Amino acid sequence: MTHHEISRRKFIATSAAAGGGMVVGFSIPTAAQAAAVNMNPWESPTDKDGEEINAWLTVDRDGTVTIRLGQSEMGEGVFTSMPMIVAEELGVDWKMVRAEYADANRHVRNDNVYQRMSTGGSGAVRRSRVYLQQAGASARERLKEAAAQAWGVARSTVTAKDSVLSSGNNTGTYAEFAAAAAAIMFTEEEEPAIKTPDQFTLLGTSVARLDTPLKVNGTATFGIDVRVPGMLYAAIIHSPTPGGMVKTMDGDAVRGLPGVVDVLQLGPGGIGNLTYNPEEVPNRVTGITSSVVVVADTYYHALSAVNQLPVTWDAGPGGGSTNATIQAAAFDILHNPAHEAHLPVQDEGDAAGGIAGAATVVESTYTTPFLEHACMEPLNCTVHVTDGRVDVWGGFQNPPGALGVVADELGVEQETVFTHTTFLGDGFGLRSRNHEVREAAAIAGAIGRPVKMLWSREETTTQGKYRPYATYYFKGGLDAGGKLAGYENRIVSQSIFFHQIPQFMRDGLDSVALEGMDARMPYTMPNKKVTWAMSNTHIPPQWWRSVGMSQNPFALESFIDEMAYAAGTDPLQFRLDMLPEDSEFQAPYRLVAEKAGWDSNLPKGQGMGIAASEGFGSIIATVAKVTVSRRGQLTIDSIDVAVDCGHIINSDTIEAQVQSCQVTGLSNALFNEMTIADGAMVEKNFDTYLQLKMSQMPQVNTHLALSGGEKWGGMGEPATGPILGALPNAIFAATGVRIRSLPIRNHSLSWS
Repeated sequence: MTHHEISRRKFIATSAAAGGGMVVGFSIPTAAQAAAVNMNPWESPTDKDGEEINAWLTVDRDGTVTIRLGQSEMGEGVFTSMPMIVAEELGVDWKMVRAEYADANRHVRNDNVYQRMSTGGSGAVRRSRVYLQQAGASARERLKEAAAQAWGVARSTVTAKDSVLSSGNNTGTYAEFAAAAAAIMFTEEEEPAIKTPDQFTLLGTSVARLDTPLKVNGTATFGIDVRVPGMLYAAIIHSPTPGGMVKTMDGDAVRGLPGVVDVLQLGPGGIGNLTYNPEEVPNRVTGITSSVVVVADTYYHALSAVNQLPVTWDAGPGGGSTNATIQAAAFDILHNPAHEAHLPVQDEGDAAGGIAGAATVVESTYTTPFLEHACMEPLNCTVHVTDGRVDVWGGFQNPPGALGVVADELGVEQETVFTHTTFLGDGFGLRSRNHEVREAAAIAGAIGRPVKMLWSREETTTQGKYRPYATYYFKGGLDAGGKLAGYENRIVSQSIFFHQIPQFMRDGLDSVALEGMDARMPYTMPNKKVTWAMSNTHIPPQWWRSVGMSQNPFALESFIDEMAYAAGTDPLQFRLDMLPEDSEFQAPYRLVAEKAGWDSNLPKGQGMGIAASEGFGSIIATVAKVTVSRRGQLTIDSIDVAVDCGHIINSDTIEAQVQSCQVTGLSNALFNEMTIADGAMVEKNFDTYLQLKMSQMPQVNTHLALSGGEKWGGMGEPATGPILGALPNAIFAATGVRIRSLPIRNHSLSWS
């Protein structure tokens, strides 16, 4: 989630320091352990004596090119798109390309050689592309130079294409010259320029994903699949209320159960069994939620025992909280414009005067709930602590961050910790900063054997960190001609930055809470006032797919729709009229309307809704078409999405991510809500925290409105938000029912 700008100079400095020489074996301690763990081949040292030309790639004797990537594959396609970027410059035969994760330990030891290993913020391509292109271009020119020296010709006469080097009658493979290329170094001035998009031959095409065969045949390894010789299993139960503490626990009641090895208590007060003495065992569990753990020979035995463990809890300051009390506290601020918590976001012109003199005034309040990430794979982590070395396996969105957490928890140097990143069964921001890694390290450190710590589905649902709630107040004034004369927006919500990285707050504001609502709003309004107030709770917040853009488009685009109908104007035209002529939103809006067959005058029971937003450098415009029966049965007929991310890497990935975002957005809009009773989460599994079913998935049509130029936007998340506005707007067009709080299932859609 942290934004690191990587310069060409930084690439050259770090790659020169780390490049050259034979490929080093890392990740798995020994070949025997690698076989026992049954990790995927890209996580094991090469067995073909490959030559490492720079930190990002090796060339094996058979011509296979292994490309390393710093980002983690959690379904977004980086395991293919990142190698494609390198391969475009390298000129390698794509059939000879394989991929492996970069090593976080090496990254730490070698001055962040892989530049950026955190995966999030839809930043894989847009933040890594330049230095990955540079890695491929540099390797290509070094291979050409090696061939030129061998043939006694100028490098300018050597061509590199499909893994073959040629000059006149001389030809050779990359593998033949890899060793010589590894020894060649360029100065900064000698480093080649990278291609511009008009020169691409691989990027922008449709390429089959490298991870698909493994996921289809079942050989792909996720964190939950990890097996280590001598491994024990840990099952954990946390305080039902975040911030709560263990009051009493009777570990002896379960110690005699089958397979049980130990019973531990984790929390701010330390780790250990019932005889824990903080003077004997240093307290290294700061940041761990209070919990109880059973370690056993199998997960079944561990889970059975922990579920029988007699334990009582002190709910702490969050006890007694409910959704109603949290919303009431937010509303006390939201509906009091003089409240001291309100901070200025935008104040242009005279909003109050514009509204006061308006012919028509529209006023509304919107709310969005807490959301759980609903990752397919429950949280887990495996840790083995030995003398002088710690190995950590799991699906990490930020491997160096996980490495640092383990080192901190165990009080060891980071250079002694080795993370082994697996595929992630979804991440959505949850696996970037959560406490399962710290817990696993604490447990393994106490037990002295490799331990796989696994949260049950119920713990994953009720003990993760959540997309914050948000409340919105809008007031808009329209003149006699239906044009916007004044606009006021007050927002009260919880802050992720305040809890996670407070140093990112600016003038007391959380920029992710305000995405699309502040100066980044595309619409031109003559008199506008926007304020934000932070109202935090005991519920721990976390990034959630598209972060602020997962909820702000619902409120903003719904209110824009309200004003359009109040003005008697077509909702699309109302938006276009508020966009500058040179706005980058113009093309996506017009394209999606054209492709969807936009019609705001459909018969009652049918409707189209439109919305757009910009997130992570990409603009997404969406049209939803729905049919609603008189009894209120909703059918989503189709969704059209226009995308401007500037350029594309893999066309298949764009379409897949758009479809995936619709699944997330529709589940959010229709069903998702975490409810709170006595400070604790009520929903525990997918029987109550519902997800979109395959039978409910509508046709999704993706259309490209690429602006090109210098624009490189992300695509993992930004298509999530607009459907949250387009769908409720379509429902209103069909029924006259305006949805002002999510999820939609809480509302009756019947009409007459």
